[in-house]
Formats: sequence, C-alpha cells, structure tokens
Amino acid sequence: MPSWKEATAVRKLSASAYECTLQDDWCIGSVPNGGYVTGCVLEVVSAHFATALSKQNQPHTIALHIEFLRRTQAGPATFKVEDVKLGRQTSIVHVRMFQEGREEVIAYVTNSNMDTEEGVSFDTQYKLRPPPPPVDLSKLGANKDTNWYRQEKMPWAEFRKATSRVNFYLPRNGQIRSNTADEWLCFSDGTRFTNSSIGFVADMFPLVVEEFRDKSQGPFWYPTLLLNLDVKKTLPPEGVEWLAVRVESKKIKNGRIDLDVHVHDDTGDLVALSHHVGLVVDASRNTAARRKTDSKI
Repeated sequence: MPSWKEATAVRKLSASAYECTLQDDWCIGSVPNGGYVTGCVLEVVSAHFATALSKQNQPHTIALHIEFLRRTQAGPATFKVEDVKLGRQTSIVHVRMFQEGREEVIAYVTNSNMDTEEGVSFDTQYKLRPPPPPVDLSKLGANKDTNWYRQEKMPWAEFRKATSRVNFYLPRNGQIRSNTADEWLCFSDGTRFTNSSIGFVADMFPLVVEEFRDKSQGPFWYPTLLLNLDVKKTLPPEGVEWLAVRVESKKIKNGRIDLDVHVHDDTGDLVALSHHVGLVVDASRNTAARRKTDSKI
C-alpha cells in the first residue's frame, strides 16, 4: 500500500499546473477520503510556493477552505493554481482540481512563514473541556496504556478503506458524550505525520452519527461538502508519530452534519482547528454510476 508521501506525490506540469494520482487505498468506498484529497491540495500548494512563488518565502499553509463539488475517484487528478494575492506577510492562491475534464474540488489557501511571524502573543488558557483522559505514549503503541485502547477495526472498515491507514486509540471508559469523540492516532505503516497530513488527520475520527443510528442498517456515507483548516503550528521536518483529535457535532438534522475538530500534538499544544459541513447519505450514493450530466453531490 502506498505511504502518505507516495499517495500525495505531486508532479509539476507547468508554472501553474500540477498532477497527482489519487490512490484507491485511501478511499471511502469508491471516493477518495476528503482529508486525503485535502492533503493532496496542501502538497500542490507546497510545491507551488517552493517553485513558482519561491521568492515569497512563505512555505507554510496557515488557512485553507476547500469545497467538494463532485465525487472524486481514484486515478490521475490535475490541479490548476491561480495566484490571487501576493503579500509580504501572507499570500493566497486558488486551487482547482480536475478529473476526466470534471472540475471536482476548489480551494482557497493562505500561506505564510510561521518561522518568521512576529506580533503579539497571549496565553488564552485554552483547554479541552472536559479534558480527555491522560495518556502514556510510551505504552500506547503496545496497547498497554491504562486509559486508551486500540480499536482494531472501525465500523464498516471494508467500505471505509482509508481508516486502515491509521491506528485508532480510543478511551477505555468510553467517550465523554455521544456527540463527541476523542482519539490518539498514528499511521499504521509506521511513517510520521507531516504538515500536509494534518488535513487527513482532521478528517479521520470515530463517526459521531454511528452513536445514534440503528446498527442493523448498512453503512452510511458521509461526504464532505466543505472543510476549513486553521493551522496553528508547523510540525517538525521529520514529522511526529502521534496526534490527538477531538471531534464534536452540534446538530445532525435532515441528513446534514457539522463537525468541529481540534488537533493537538503529544505535548498538548494545539496544532490545528477544522470545521466541516457534510451530508449523511446511504452508501449506495458513493458507488452509484455517474450520471451523464455528472451532477454534483
């Protein structure tokens, strides 16, 4: 199976065009996971700022807004990048992703240089409330932590293939609320999380709807309509083994769901915030043949 680095590898086609091959192993059903696609966009933007916009010296994405217009699929994807605003502190690009002539994903991405940022800083006393259970990371990987256990398979794992790309560690005493889930994650192949994989981590968690639904039913599909990412810090170049996630849904109604995601590192420092708007639909919508008109989600 391709690693994260292999699955998000970007090829430069021109000054403003890039190509990436979306991998089946990172799909939910027949559709690449939204966080995985977000990671591909982040890699495209990283390549663009390292080449066409290298003079800006702004290698770090600090904010992203992505809209999923149509179902994506495994296979080649082309990305076109438009420079929207180039500034001294931040720059914004517009990314459009195409497959087989279809425009499927659009994103606005803001880059800066977190290593040279200057300005006021204040301790806001932010903490997750209620706090998640404490963890001993030296024992977690061996599944010997007192408060966390490894979930061997997530629900409908065969359908949700992308979930096998990470190991999920969940609270032994259960989640704090039905609409909230805490977890620790690491890549199942032993590789480490990097800046571009933050988008994937922010879309890889226990599915809140599963706590409310009739378990005798078949799988649901949770297509992401839009995803926002607010990156608070960079990860080290060598990456990190562990990241912690809390996801919370405030309202699930008429097949539409919101998700707020908090990503922390192994020191408890906030890495990123994410907000999703998604749908809850039957899994058959995921695998159905495309209409000739190629209607949107």
